[in-house]
Parts: sequence; C-alpha cells; structure tokens
Amino acid sequence: MSGGTAASAQATLAAAARDPTLIRLLTDPFALTPGFTGPSQPSGLIPEYDPGMNAWLVPFPMAPINTKNVHRTNFLLGHPYGTDFAYDEMMVAPGFGEFGRVATETFATVVSLFGTGGLKPGAGPTRDEREKGFYDILFVGELLDGRRVEAVVTGDGDPGYGSTSKMITESALCLVREVQGEGGIWTPGALMGPALRKRLKERAGLTFSAR
Repeated sequence: MSGGTAASAQATLAAAARDPTLIRLLTDPFALTPGFTGPSQPSGLIPEYDPGMNAWLVPFPMAPINTKNVHRTNFLLGHPYGTDFAYDEMMVAPGFGEFGRVATETFATVVSLFGTGGLKPGAGPTRDEREKGFYDILFVGELLDGRRVEAVVTGDGDPGYGSTSKMITESALCLVREVQGEGGIWTPGALMGPALRKRLKERAGLTFSAR
C-alpha cells in the first residue's frame, strides 16, 4: 500500500468518527445506488474456504470501495447483472501454509490505517517491489441454475504499479476521444465499457480470457 492510500483511508475514518452517520454509508454496498437496495451481500470480512476454487480466501482491503462501484455500474446500466446480483471481492491465499501469513499481512495493513505511526504520504513500496508487483484477477459468476462462468484478467509485460498508471491514462484518453454523452458521476464500466476494454487490451497489456 502507498502512503497516499493510507492517508485517504485515515481521513475517511476520522470523518466517520466525527459523524457516525457516515459509518452507515461506508458499510452499505448500495451507498452509490440511490433509490435502489439489492439483496443481502457477502461480507467478505471473514476468511473462508471456497470448495469451487479449492482455496482459502482472505479479506481484501479495497473490497468495501470496489464493491460499491460494481453495484453502481450495474445500477447505471439498468441492472444487466440482475436486481438480485450479489458481489464480493477476496484474496486467494496461495496455500494453506500461506494462510496465516496472508491473513496477518492483511490485518497489519488495516491496523496501520488507525495509527499515527503507519505509512506517510509519499511512502510506499520500493522501486524493486513495484517492478516485481503483479496481479491475477479471477472473476467467478455463479448463476441460480448452478451454471458457473469464470474469466481472468492479468497484466502483461509491466503488471505491477506501472500497469495502474497505464490503465488510468488509457481511461482518460478513452473518455476524451471515444466517449460521447452527457456529464455525470459514472463508473468506467458503465460509461466506457467495450471501448475502454479494447484500449486496455491493446495498449496497456492486459489479458482478458474466459475459462
């Protein structure tokens, strides 16, 4: 985690401490879908074993933010995922032997946000850590009739922090050059969709595959 991210989280927690009503928004997965509330959602806060993936899953610190945006995308597009859509994000522990380490690191990251001795703005991973960073994202869709769909997104060539800056840049270029429409508070998926996916695949080195 970078110091800027930690500082943003600390400021959010401080605001919630001053105004407890904000806690309801922070914990509501449908905080960004005004007038619509879907079904009860998975908490994603408790480590669990997923038999379908044959792996242990642990909490992902960014999930409370990401899940809200996914539900907003579904909302803005007229609920193509369904009004009964349920969504969560968790991290896969590489193996049972790694479960304790990953859970401990995740807990330490969250705890550091509450203290003054944690990361400061400007601090973060070293250049070597950034260059060795990677991501491998598995999307699993489970339908009510038992069918299951899986898709994978990975970085290619520069999959660490550099890939993040590429995605941000391509989003900006897509917004300026290829998207026509009115203003508003959108999500990339709802506003740019296929056009952005094409850019990320061709220009940012992301790989999209179904399995």
